[in-house]
Amino acid sequence: MSKSLNLYAGTAIGIVVLLTAAYNFADRNVADFPENARTVEALPAPIPEPEQPVQQAAAETAKGGLVAAANAADEAGDGLRFGLGREALPEEIAAWDVDVRPDGTGLPAGSGNAYDGESIFEDNCAACHGSFAEGVDNWPKLAGGMDTLDHEDPLKTVGSYWPYLSTVWDYVHRSMPFGAAQTLSDDDVYAITAYILYSNDIIDDEFELSAETWDQVEMPNAGGFIVDDREATEYSQWRTEPCMENCKESVQITMRATVLDVTPDEEGGEDHASMDAAAPAEAAAPAEAEVTEAAAAADAPAETAVAAIDPALVDAGEKVFRKCKACHQIGAGAKNRTGPHLNGVLGRAIGTVDGFNYSGTMAGMGGVWDEESMAAFLADPRGYVSGTKMAFAGLKKDDEIAAVTAYLQAASE
Repeated sequence: MSKSLNLYAGTAIGIVVLLTAAYNFADRNVADFPENARTVEALPAPIPEPEQPVQQAAAETAKGGLVAAANAADEAGDGLRFGLGREALPEEIAAWDVDVRPDGTGLPAGSGNAYDGESIFEDNCAACHGSFAEGVDNWPKLAGGMDTLDHEDPLKTVGSYWPYLSTVWDYVHRSMPFGAAQTLSDDDVYAITAYILYSNDIIDDEFELSAETWDQVEMPNAGGFIVDDREATEYSQWRTEPCMENCKESVQITMRATVLDVTPDEEGGEDHASMDAAAPAEAAAPAEAEVTEAAAAADAPAETAVAAIDPALVDAGEKVFRKCKACHQIGAGAKNRTGPHLNGVLGRAIGTVDGFNYSGTMAGMGGVWDEESMAAFLADPRGYVSGTKMAFAGLKKDDEIAAVTAYLQAASE
């Protein structure tokens, strides 16, 4: 019995010691509850409502969506009446209000042309969009695609699809370059926009794009969009209560598709097949004739060729050749770069410049660069030489092709 009493007594003493230690710890480390606790009534009074209504103030300092947002906040019962925030200052609104309208409203001061924009585009945009705006890998193509919108796989670019120039300027200004948005100056944005237009043959490289010249630019697909009026013109015709049973008095099978032969035959199918079979044989003779003519032209005196070239056409070709300088050199001291040098290219066998690594297709196609083959290649490089390494989409104007050809011939002499 004495052992039990000793156990209970020891336990009681231990509890007393533990409680005493806990009290001392709390007394030293836990702050006292304040005698006059801070109450809600003691908080600063909310900011008083402005004398003029929120809707009127917002209308005077904001535009567009900002007005709608202010009205919605007032109707929801929150906003200034609860002392949350303050009205945006006019200069704060102006800093965010950077949109540009199709007629040029909202454009800042500044200007730029494609000639200056080429280097700016190369530094800030070409890594994703290519040196000629042709796109890299899966990044968007900004040039080309003309007359493809009715194809099964259309190429939608600034030149082929975008109807408004303001969309181009605004997107570059607001969101580009990738990872460094809004770091470009207004002049840089004008120059980049001009280079994109130039790459789509919409303006020439010396056209000065600015707010003053804005309305002189006509986007090719400006008339390609129409107002969707189906709600007023069509919805009533097919948005009716559907018929689920007994929709026709009788249903009869009148003929079977195999008997009707509903798939039409292609007219002239046999003629096309025979023409396709004969094409390789017929193509061989002109090719040999072209080589012979090119060789004869190459043997002609240089003075005769130079005299036949129009100097004005050569000057025009030198300007167009700016599109090619990123990859090709021509003239004294020309060397291979991304593309081969072009000295003496007219009359030269295709794919034979020493020291340049051509694509397999180009190196093995044979033939000679004459005016006809050069024109076809400049108009559609990838179509003329499948698999070519040349990224340039091609020249779309016949006069530019003729000018470049004349310049290549004159510069090689």
